[in-house]
Amino acid sequence: MRVLSGIQPTGRFHWGNYFGAIRQYIDLQDEDEAYYFIANLHALTTVRDAEQLKQATLDAAIDLLALGLDPERAVLFVQSDVPEVSELCWLLITGTPMGLLERCHAYKEKKAKGVVADAGLFAYPVLMAADILAYDSDLVPVGEDQVQHIEVCRDLARSFNHQYGNVFSTPQAKLLDTSARVPGTDGDKMSKSYNNTIEIFEEPKAMRKKIMRITTDSRPMDEPKDPETDHLFQLYSLFVDDEKREAMANTYRKGGFGYGMVKKKLADVAERYFAPVRERRQELASDPERVQRILDDGMRKARRKAGEVLRRAQEACGLARH
Repeated sequence: MRVLSGIQPTGRFHWGNYFGAIRQYIDLQDEDEAYYFIANLHALTTVRDAEQLKQATLDAAIDLLALGLDPERAVLFVQSDVPEVSELCWLLITGTPMGLLERCHAYKEKKAKGVVADAGLFAYPVLMAADILAYDSDLVPVGEDQVQHIEVCRDLARSFNHQYGNVFSTPQAKLLDTSARVPGTDGDKMSKSYNNTIEIFEEPKAMRKKIMRITTDSRPMDEPKDPETDHLFQLYSLFVDDEKREAMANTYRKGGFGYGMVKKKLADVAERYFAPVRERRQELASDPERVQRILDDGMRKARRKAGEVLRRAQEACGLARH
């Protein structure tokens, strides 16, 4: 089975990125053939500063490697380093019905929020389909909000196959486990767009400062509290084992504590949890040539596979010269 996923370099990774997706990507590389790419072409729909995008792309590569992506077990590459995908995107877009893209909820939601609806935003699902189909991907780990785009990919693959023959495989979505909800500092879903994130690689002092400012309710210290509805407890639960989680839950149910105590414990366990990856990141950042070699190796592997798939598609639709 071949797994493929991409992540946009639109900002430094935060706890929500890690527990909601990246940690699961890392686990999948132990079971399946894995292709992971840094989606800088997709990022062009929102990032229009060249130096910012270049630096964010490098940072994303360093972060993923530090967090445990192993280039010996997974292919890591930059999306734009594989031009075959862009050509494949054009082959797909020539047969993509406008109505199919107009029905995509991500496009409709962004339009409703006043986001400028340029062609890149509109055709985003087609480029995503090309990313997936270029590597004969079997599984695509995604959150629920991206399932519709996987269905679009499957529709485009079936339509192309119906028109030209059996060229593409039809991948399946693999829903990411979202049981571990990752709330932000305001209690809402952690998201860069909500400005409520805690970054993985923040300096410990800065991270601790953010944690101590997490919004809590104003119930008296002696009042019992329900841990299951408290976002501070949910964050603490991400970092500890069952025994410590249950001990903290009992503290909530008994009452007689202040949220400041929980925040300090959260800061302590989070700092210890990310200390090894922070150290690995420093090592990788000090050797950018090593990181570039990893990306170049991933590019070569990705281009070999994408080239094979593109040739199949070109031959099928009459573009191959020989």
